[in-house]
Amino acid sequence: MFTGLIETTGTIENVTHSTSGPVRITVACPTLAARLETGDSIAVNGVCLTALDLSETHFSADLALETVERTTLSRLQPGTTVNLELPTPAGSPLGGHVVQGHVDGVATLLSLDPIDPTNEETSDWRLRLLLPATLARYVVPQGSITVEGISLTVADFTDDVVSIAIIPHTYKATALHTLAPSDPINIEVDVLGKYAEAQKENRPQPGWTVTEEYLLANGY
Repeated sequence: MFTGLIETTGTIENVTHSTSGPVRITVACPTLAARLETGDSIAVNGVCLTALDLSETHFSADLALETVERTTLSRLQPGTTVNLELPTPAGSPLGGHVVQGHVDGVATLLSLDPIDPTNEETSDWRLRLLLPATLARYVVPQGSITVEGISLTVADFTDDVVSIAIIPHTYKATALHTLAPSDPINIEVDVLGKYAEAQKENRPQPGWTVTEEYLLANGY
């Protein structure tokens, strides 16, 4: 599990496409790679991957077909900056929100502009994204959303366009400052909303009696 608090950024060193196997990415991240062991999980732009072929400064990861189809990772190019986060150890403070690293869909970046154009160095920023219509029901103002692996708070949501306020630290310390309008963006909605929807759909009808089977099936 992750929390959406980006630990550092890395740089895509290589992307290998294969007709007979998975896409493989190689990431340079000198401040983090030495802490990894083969098979460890790591979130890359919000996608939970398995670290392979480790060195002191690099790791590689294979992208399954599902990952290629559902996320933006196969579109990465050498030199691209990516957000990186290691899993949160049990018992650690949850600084962001519960992030699984399971991308729900790809949004489109509409704009990322300073709120105070006269002083970009210290200004907050306004991020606007066009979400897939299938994700709209999980987004609420002041709710949590994961954007490129970053835990953020929805400021406004109208007609499938989500607006988010970005503080200067987040803008500078993550890959957000490298993005441009029309870029595809990995989105993971709040998993609690998806569980709430599933519970509502499976809610017993009036007059139904609680059974042991129902309790076990619903995690009680």
